[in-house]
Amino acid sequence: MAKSIDLPGGTRRFRNMIVAQQHKIEIPLKKILVIQLGDIGDVVWGIPAYRSVKAAFPQAELFVLTREPYGDILLDEPYIAGVFQTKKIFPAALRLLRELRRLRLDLAIDLRSDDRGAFTSFFSRAKMRAALFYPGLFRRNHLFTHLVVDPPPEKERVFGAAGQSLKIIRGLGIKAENTVPQITVSPEAQRRVGEIISGEKIQAGNGWVSINPFSRWTYKEWGEEKWRQLLAFIWRQYGLPALIIGSETERERAVKLLRNFASPAYNLAGKTLLREMPALLKSSRLHIGVDSAAPHIAAAVGTPTVTIYGPSDWRDWAPPGVKNKVVLPEMSCSPCYQKGCAGSGRSLCLENIAAEEVQRAAAQVLDGILSPAT
Repeated sequence: MAKSIDLPGGTRRFRNMIVAQQHKIEIPLKKILVIQLGDIGDVVWGIPAYRSVKAAFPQAELFVLTREPYGDILLDEPYIAGVFQTKKIFPAALRLLRELRRLRLDLAIDLRSDDRGAFTSFFSRAKMRAALFYPGLFRRNHLFTHLVVDPPPEKERVFGAAGQSLKIIRGLGIKAENTVPQITVSPEAQRRVGEIISGEKIQAGNGWVSINPFSRWTYKEWGEEKWRQLLAFIWRQYGLPALIIGSETERERAVKLLRNFASPAYNLAGKTLLREMPALLKSSRLHIGVDSAAPHIAAAVGTPTVTIYGPSDWRDWAPPGVKNKVVLPEMSCSPCYQKGCAGSGRSLCLENIAAEEVQRAAAQVLDGILSPAT
């Protein structure tokens, strides 16, 4: 069993719980549950952790729990035995706990700090329940049998949102060398996307670019007219039409964006299921968007990305790799982590990014892929 260490205030052990920087798993593992109750981007960035757990215990069945419908992005992963998805409706939550208990879990790992995942872990009756230790979250900490103490920060900042999940995984003695998410695209999803493209009568012999102008949080969005300028530039210079992606609730906004737009562009918002989105983005020459789930998915299937950041920190969320580029404000207050300037819901740092800046980033990628149209 792992040796306890001193914590702030002199705390060493809690009742029925061991807190340490490193644990050793000494029980046989047949069934493992990883809990990730964040947004879609969090689920995607948890992929290196899921893969690492399965690689460490290939004999065990690996299950993942997410919020509905975000787990759909994992349904085609061959190493995941099952995906559970939570609902806020009480009867559904009760049924979920019953299903988890029937699994007779050996290990449950919660990748976040919220109470919901902690209580789910506790009531699942997993033999071993592990998470990261958070000072001050006394009630939440007591719901686990093993807590991993956050190691001292690196001298140089480590980029990427996989970091928190991997701290927990590594604290359980699991090697986690790959920090870049990779999503599996199934033949069925590719077939379905091909049907959508044909049904929309999209003519793009040289390919297309995918665009997500919208975010769940409007303070992360860029100007509508600037998007129109960008799409016109890409068509004029490279002969690539644009496919606007998004949710069903964003479809009317896409209609407005493309109204009276002269260059070829297609509104696919709400046309694909989340499970099909990786296949659609994989078929794209380049993905351009704001800070939302789509750039994470695109990068995870190998598509180059250009992502526009404002109040959020690109160092935490931007897809890694040289083919993934970011466009940043030149304002010293960015990133501020605020939901708009002075609570307005508007981010001046984003409004000050000119269309030409994003055009240059897109051109850097596309010039390396194809020649400009003549």
